[in-house]
Parts: sequence; C-alpha cells; structure tokens
Amino acid sequence: MSHPEHDPAVQPRHRVAYDHVLQAIGWTPLIRLNAVTKGIRTPVYGKAEFMNPGGSVKDRIGPAIVEAAERSGELRPGGTIVEGTSGNTGVGLALAAAIKGYRCVFTIPDKMSQEKVRLLKAFGAEVIVTPSAVAPDHPDNYVMMAKRIAHETPNAILANQFYNDANPQAHYRTTGPELWEQTGGRITHFVSAAGTGGTITGAGRYLKEKNPAVRVIGGDPVGSIIAGYSKTGVKGESAPYKVEGIGQDKIPGTLDMSVVDEWRSVDDRSAMALARRLTREEGLFVGGSTGLIAHVALEVAREVDDPQACVVCILCDTGERYLSKTYSDEWMRENRLMDPVRVTASEMIRQKEDKAPRELISVTPETPVRRALALVTANDVSQLPVVAEGDCVGHLSEATLMARVLESTAVLDQAVQTLMEPPLPVVDSHIDLPAITRLLTRQNPAVLVREGGRLAGIVTRFDVLRYLTDAR
Repeated sequence: MSHPEHDPAVQPRHRVAYDHVLQAIGWTPLIRLNAVTKGIRTPVYGKAEFMNPGGSVKDRIGPAIVEAAERSGELRPGGTIVEGTSGNTGVGLALAAAIKGYRCVFTIPDKMSQEKVRLLKAFGAEVIVTPSAVAPDHPDNYVMMAKRIAHETPNAILANQFYNDANPQAHYRTTGPELWEQTGGRITHFVSAAGTGGTITGAGRYLKEKNPAVRVIGGDPVGSIIAGYSKTGVKGESAPYKVEGIGQDKIPGTLDMSVVDEWRSVDDRSAMALARRLTREEGLFVGGSTGLIAHVALEVAREVDDPQACVVCILCDTGERYLSKTYSDEWMRENRLMDPVRVTASEMIRQKEDKAPRELISVTPETPVRRALALVTANDVSQLPVVAEGDCVGHLSEATLMARVLESTAVLDQAVQTLMEPPLPVVDSHIDLPAITRLLTRQNPAVLVREGGRLAGIVTRFDVLRYLTDAR
C-alpha cells in the first residue's frame, strides 16, 4: 500500500465536529511497522486502537453493549452498569455511562495495573479489586462477583462482555470493514488475541466473508488455555501469567473458535520486550498484550516471506496503563522479564562506595606483616593481594592475619610471604559479573581485575553482595 504524505496541519484527522466523544470511536489509523520488521520482506501493519478516545480497542464495545441493553429495555434511565473487567472494557463502558448518565460498578483482578484502577475511578466508577488466584467459579472471582452485584442491585445490568453478542458484532460492524477498506482489500493475515474473543471473532468473521483466503491467527499467553484447547479440544489447567487483558482460564461464549485458523503461544518475556521495542523504535506506546500480538505477527510475516502479502495486527491499548509494570525496569527485573544489566569487572571497581578504595591496595612478598596489618586497618579491606613484578603471587586475608598475630606478636616483623595464602584469580576488565561470581569460592574470597596490562583493582564477595542487594 502506498499513501501520499499527510500534513496534519492541513489534513486534520477529524474533519467535522462531533456531538459527543462516543462519535470519535473507531477509524483508528493503520500504521506500517518498520524498525521491528527489519529483515522481513512481508509488510506488517498495526491497527492503532490506542488512539480511540478511551485508549483501547474496548472503546468499540462499551457503547455497543450499553445501546443494545437500552434497545432491549434492560437498561433504563438512572440504571447501573456492572462488569468484571481487566480495565479497558470498563473504560469503554464508563465513556458511554458518562454521556448517557449511568452509574458504573466494576470488579477487576488484582494483577491489573494500578493505572487501570485509578483510570476507572477517574470516570466516577466504583472499583472492587478481587484476587486473581481463584478458580473461575469461585465467589471472589471478578466475573462471579460482578454477576452477584448486578443481581443484587436494582435497575442494574451485567454488561457480560464474555457472553454478549453485541461485543463481536461491534467489531463485525466497525473493525473488520475498517481493515478491509484501509488495506484496499489486500489483507492476507489478521493477527489478534482473545480476552473475550470479540475482536478476533467479529473482525475475523467479516474479513473471511470478504475473502475466505484471509488467515486469522490468534496469539495466546503461555498459561492461558485457549491455544491448547484449539489443538486438543480439552480445557486444560491455566497457569499464572503477567500479560493483561488477553488469554483465559475458560472459553468465552463470544469467542468463535471456527473463525480462527491458528493459535500461537507467546511467553511474557517476549511480549513485554516487543511492547517496549514498539515504543522505543516505532513511537507506538502500547501495552504487553500488543507486544504479544505483534510478536506473533512478526513470526507470521517472517514465515510467509512474501512482499505481496499483508499482515495486520491489533495494537490493543496505550502503554500509559502499564507505566508501573511493563515500562518499569524494576518491576520487569523483579518478575524476571528483563535481562539484568551487564556489569563488567571494571564497572564493579568504579561502583565501589567512597569509603572503599578504588585503587588496588597491595604489598610485596618482602613487606613486614606489621605494615600489611596497618594497611588492612587503615583502608578497611578484608583481602590484601601480594604482588611481585606485576603478578599476584599470594594474598593475605584479614581474618588469618589477625589470628596469626594474636597467636604470636613475633610474626609482626616477619615478611608477609611467610603467612600468605594462594594467589587470587585474575580477570580482564571486560569480564561480566556472572563470570566473576563463579570464581568467588571459600578458597577464593576475591578476584583481581587486570586493566591496560596492570592489576587495577579487586572485587570481593562483599562487593558483589552489596551490588546485588543495591540492585534490587
């Protein structure tokens, strides 16, 4: 696809004024991915659903569900909208409620980001946080709790996104046609995921009606049961995962498995890593679910290897909802989703605290024990290398040195070579922390660092422990 260059100053995205914000939902841009697709011949495009007014693809279904309930007479003026949500559907419903004057009560699992909870409250919704680690039929499960609240609240409806046909119908009416028109009918592969299954079912169904050859491919988090169920027909056991809003421990009623040609599982680490890359390299600020879907899209594009094909994936929601998670280095490391920073031996020396000497404190074999002990005390070091002609020939440990002096003060006037222990290992300055750690044993309490052909410093077990503790 080729498009003329657009100047936003003279070609505004929205040419007419709207009566209210709900009219701004949909017709989100289709954007080609460039940096993350280097080396891939098949073009890949992302449907920027984070540019909806509520920041996610779920903006499409919120008003659709509310309007369907109004038409059926279930939802009357002054009523309450109740839903169990991972956050984004709640925002879509809250947008509709704000315009139409309804009250909202949402239940949300505790694994969801605090940004989502605060966002829902900002719209005036009542938010009840529920435990994630419970069975789907447990009373404290967020969906079960929402059902109970809706039943007990007068003039309330349960939005019921997992079993409400208005959900996939919204995508059949809007997302699918938009994709068909934006690609000029050239779309060959549609990649999405399933939380409720509404997006992949509705848009996928429309696209297959337009062209049965279009392949619909679903991404699923490792730990979700959907991908496994598609292959075996057996609803297996789910396992915890960190990606939000997609994947399931049950099969939603709004998911039509017959629409999806293939499911692929993706681990949390791969999903989060690609989300961060999309932000840094493409300027697309998205969440972990988008990272997972885009990961699958890149796999598919690489395998198809056809410049005439057209792979389109859903960019689900804005990364602003995950600043405390996906975009927090600390959270990512705590959850083992990001490789630790590579720290070299020379950096370990430079990172020592001010009170610890950065320069190597050493003695020669002929140095008197008295002098060596004074150096240990004055510099507050526990290991003292013995160096001759630029090489380590032994070392003195503070504990051994003091023990020998306490046994007999006569050793104070002896040369340190009479008391020294075996030489310490020597590493080059570029060696990383894991390699250093492997060398640190009971027999080797420290390693020496060679830089520029000379012994430049020492890294002890205490230095490594202090670094690891501070890094956490």
